[in-house]
Amino acid sequence: MDKRKRNLMRIILAAVLLAALAYAPLEGGWRFAAYLVPYLVVGYDVLLKAVKGVKNRKTFDESLLMAIATIGAMALAVYEDGDYTEGIAVMLFYQVGEWFQSYAVGRSRRDISKLMDIRPDYANIEQANGKLEQVTPEDVAVGSVIVVQPGEKIPLDGIVTEGKSSLDTIALTGESLPREIGPGDEVLSGCINTNGLLRIRTTKEFEESTASKILELVEDASSNKSRSEAFITRFARVYTPFVVYAAIALAFVPPLGQWLLSGAEPQWGVWFYRALTFLVISCPCALVISIPLSFFAGLGGASRQGVLIKGSNYLEALASVDTVVFDKTGTLTKGVFEVTAIHPEKLDERQLLHLAAHVERFSTHPIAASLKAAYREEADDCVVENMEELAGLGVRAKVNGSSISVGNSRMMEAEGIEWRDCKHSGTILHVAMDGEYAGHIVISDVVKETSQQAVEALHRNGVAKVFMLTGDVSRVASEVAAKLGIDCVYSELLPADKVSKVEELLAEKKQVGSQGKLAFVGDGINDAPVISRADVGIAMGAMGSDAAIEAADVVLMDDNPLQLAKAQRIARKTMRIVRQNIWGSIGVKAIVLILGAVGFANMWAAIFADVGVMVLAVLNAMRAMMMPEKKLDGASGRKETEMKKSYKIDVDCPNCASLMEDAANKTTGVKSATVNFMMLKMKVEFEEGYDAASVMEQVRQNCKQVEEDCEIYL
Repeated sequence: MDKRKRNLMRIILAAVLLAALAYAPLEGGWRFAAYLVPYLVVGYDVLLKAVKGVKNRKTFDESLLMAIATIGAMALAVYEDGDYTEGIAVMLFYQVGEWFQSYAVGRSRRDISKLMDIRPDYANIEQANGKLEQVTPEDVAVGSVIVVQPGEKIPLDGIVTEGKSSLDTIALTGESLPREIGPGDEVLSGCINTNGLLRIRTTKEFEESTASKILELVEDASSNKSRSEAFITRFARVYTPFVVYAAIALAFVPPLGQWLLSGAEPQWGVWFYRALTFLVISCPCALVISIPLSFFAGLGGASRQGVLIKGSNYLEALASVDTVVFDKTGTLTKGVFEVTAIHPEKLDERQLLHLAAHVERFSTHPIAASLKAAYREEADDCVVENMEELAGLGVRAKVNGSSISVGNSRMMEAEGIEWRDCKHSGTILHVAMDGEYAGHIVISDVVKETSQQAVEALHRNGVAKVFMLTGDVSRVASEVAAKLGIDCVYSELLPADKVSKVEELLAEKKQVGSQGKLAFVGDGINDAPVISRADVGIAMGAMGSDAAIEAADVVLMDDNPLQLAKAQRIARKTMRIVRQNIWGSIGVKAIVLILGAVGFANMWAAIFADVGVMVLAVLNAMRAMMMPEKKLDGASGRKETEMKKSYKIDVDCPNCASLMEDAANKTTGVKSATVNFMMLKMKVEFEEGYDAASVMEQVRQNCKQVEEDCEIYL
């Protein structure tokens, strides 16, 4: 039985005993002993934690607050009228809130664990006898041919050499539509082969493959904390001891002042009760758990939609973006040249394309690849001979005895052929047959289907300006910008020019006092510098370069620019929830604290201010998880480097996790240690020259000194 179920049974048992004792005819010591049973049933672990905290000099936490408040309430009941219900109810409802918090954290962990299941277990290597041998993906060398059967995950990135199939890419991109692939197509690890048998030549090692990189990004995301999380951590460290001292002052200063100033009998019981109420109200549980939970839920929700945000600090920045700058090629366009228009003079469109494709049959130029892709029927009975490639001009050949010239306008002029201009943007490929102009073909980079929707969606989100920076000529850039609704475009830029332009835009924002952030979206190696320079760098993940993905703060896994608007909505929703929880929790507690101090709020109001606010904050935080669920299958297993490893931990509260992290970082031989409370992991990086195993043993001991209930193990 897991801890959550045991705690629920304790809560139910204590509630039943408390209800039964209301009708029990008990007096004096027997009554106290009877009520002590449900109190210890529901609160023994809190009392133990408080004792251990005092013993380890880590006293100021919620366990100590609850212990003082409930023991004081029980003692006050002995002193006054024997009504123990309030003290037990405080502990009971506190545990209800803790259970609800545990449920919310567990739910969020399960959602993230589904994403982590993209990690493959094995790869199939075909032996000489035709049998398949299963090996770990880490052991497969680059260039090896692996076999992926229907229903299996693709373990490593590669190129299909044999077979056709449909791939389920939902785990990587959040896109539910299958992707059809065949020989020559690139495939990414983590996708699921749904039907046909595939043979794939690997292009990356496992640790460099897409699935491995995604897992690393998700695992590291909680290390980059937002300003809101940092504020709550600092706030809790100052706030908790402050309210303990304030409660002590409330218990002793007013009655002593009353006695010294007026000589009246001090009302110790009244002020002691108010101090206990003050302690219950002041417990910071709602803030300590709901803020990290909100961010974690937002990061998990974005991940399930195919958007990887590398930390809550970047999510916070993304929510503030009011200026977006796009690269063009590969970001707003597909980055692949295609035939977009055919304008024949004497032949029909198909005949013109047919001649041009045959002439370019043996050329390695990207334009030739575009023509061959548009006309796939090369295996006809046409005779192509005397092919001649003219550098900077085009290609000439004989097709079925006719002399065909395919090239640019300079080639036409060199051959004395009168050519026609074209209003379409792109590369114009002129075709001549036996010295007469036959027409032209337009080849250009195709705009992505969702690019215009992406720009419109960003404007609806409140983004004031959308820019486009490109190295393309002005005519092409302007046409694309006009088609997509881009506010401003800068063309014919070198990579260094893009950085300079972004710096200009950032300086302009600073000059006018804008608090909004600037995001740059790109995909190529030459975009990495400008991605790093922007407030929020965003990379296209599936087709983007490794350098761009490494430099980026946000990765769009399916190369769909429309995902940026979705990611921004998720970020803004998360930040609204965070602000609601911060100000709602602090506001309610401040009001009830004042009412409690002056005697207008009793212990039941205190229970609402503590447990009620905690439950409401956790419920509100869970709204950030409410993203469409995707079906993800898989398993686990990943190789770590020797000097940086992840260890599983078992810790039941975020405060313990923070103390554990501090203890680990103070251990000799540890370069850095980060606890991911939501994923129950501690990532430890060791100093050079230290033995990882012995250092880790010392980390365990230090963590156990902080909190005996928190175990850490390999």
